[in-house]
Amino acid sequence: MSRRQISRGGRSRTRVAVHRGITVRHLPLQLIGDARRSIMLPFNMGGHHDLQSVFTYVEGLTDQEVVVNLVSLVADFRNRHSRFEEHLEERYETAARINGSSGGTSSARLSRERRLLIGAYFTMEYSIEAAALFNPSIVPHPDQSGAPKGGLRFIMSLRAVGEGHISTTVFQTGTISAAGIFRLDPATGRSASPHVVPDARYRKDLLRRKLCEMGIACEMADLIFARLSDFFTHAELDAATTAMLAEDGEDPRLTNSISVLEWLVRANYRLQLLPEDEVQDLVLFPRSDSESRGIEDMRLVKFVDDDSTQTWYGTYTAFDGQHILPMLMETPDFRSFCIHTLNGACVQNKGMALFPRRIGGSYAMCSRIDGRNLYLMTSSMVHFWETATVLARPKYPWEWRLIGNCGSPLLTPEGWLLITHGVGPMRRYSIGAMLLDASDPLRIRGRLKEPLIAAAEQGIRGYVPNVVYSCGALNHRERLYLPYAVSDSATRIAIVRLPELTDQLLQDGP
Repeated sequence: MSRRQISRGGRSRTRVAVHRGITVRHLPLQLIGDARRSIMLPFNMGGHHDLQSVFTYVEGLTDQEVVVNLVSLVADFRNRHSRFEEHLEERYETAARINGSSGGTSSARLSRERRLLIGAYFTMEYSIEAAALFNPSIVPHPDQSGAPKGGLRFIMSLRAVGEGHISTTVFQTGTISAAGIFRLDPATGRSASPHVVPDARYRKDLLRRKLCEMGIACEMADLIFARLSDFFTHAELDAATTAMLAEDGEDPRLTNSISVLEWLVRANYRLQLLPEDEVQDLVLFPRSDSESRGIEDMRLVKFVDDDSTQTWYGTYTAFDGQHILPMLMETPDFRSFCIHTLNGACVQNKGMALFPRRIGGSYAMCSRIDGRNLYLMTSSMVHFWETATVLARPKYPWEWRLIGNCGSPLLTPEGWLLITHGVGPMRRYSIGAMLLDASDPLRIRGRLKEPLIAAAEQGIRGYVPNVVYSCGALNHRERLYLPYAVSDSATRIAIVRLPELTDQLLQDGP
């Protein structure tokens, strides 16, 4: 049993609920945060005096004192973190650069042991799941080796919350058998943070379009991009903008344009998981200013293009403490990742969910632009969205405050199955469903009159009471596997027979 997986006390058997002909099986497990799961982060270096005091202190220790302290640190922390000593060395290098630039004494002569000990004084552990583990999304795993016969391997993303209410995205893998048995892979007890790829190349045309959309005068953007090739690195951008500022650093329009461009480039980046790290240990922690306070509610989708190319996308919300920014993660294997901003006049609010294939040659996405109604957006480019049409408005009492999607639509023989959420009285959340026409998703064929899963049925009290929520389900052998969050704290799994659900949707009608 995974250490994230626990039985629910006396209710250790599968709970079955029947809703107007739809049987919903709630599995006897829930995923909860593991406070022991942590990553290594930089610890505040303080001012110059604090920084220098650490160097002075460690330089003054005897060799034996250094070894005793370091041996204790390694014994306590190495097994919890891959490349533990490499991280300490990196933190030392950062501290040494700052210390040197502040007039500190050069420490190039220091032994490796002293460098590691200094690095440890500027490093901290961050418990990524200590507060909550919720808002799941599930898709087929890119690597199906080892899947049970007739079954499949899956990968599930979850929003994890730790100290300071910073949200990260973590992953859980598992299998579903041909008979529908849902299993989670055992946790390894480790966490793996992918490395930022330093030579990421940026597309000039996409960045120019985004800058103009953000209110930067297009002529200012053209002045900057005239010095860059169609694809450029961050280092090439730094060289070009440094030269421009040296020539005309007094122009406030130029300095503002460069500042916004730098912010935008930092929000778009690439990541690489090292070969020795496991996918289920993957942690996507905020990397850019725009997501400094959280990576929220990733909605995964396995996208199959017209040429049969498969790409896994994840739409999510970046939060910096004041503003939200819709983002797109792109990966072929959950080992290498491209992180991009989503752009265009219709990229507003939260909860964007990409369809798993093109419709009529265009990308399609569900969204909630105005915060209350469901929209359908279409685009010829996955990164830019300029058009949107209202798909549905709140209709029933349990969803009258607002409606939104619960992840990407799933293609069924009857059309696109869109799992939805609605908010009713007392901010009570419920999960519902719609059935959209396969070739014209704006045509609603069916819509549940009553919730599929309601917060009232779950007896939910907790961190955020009266909430059930999902960011994506999986269809396998006519069964819908629907992981859902409860009270923004933990995650449960429900299984629904797909024919029962589509039959009821068609019976309820639009």
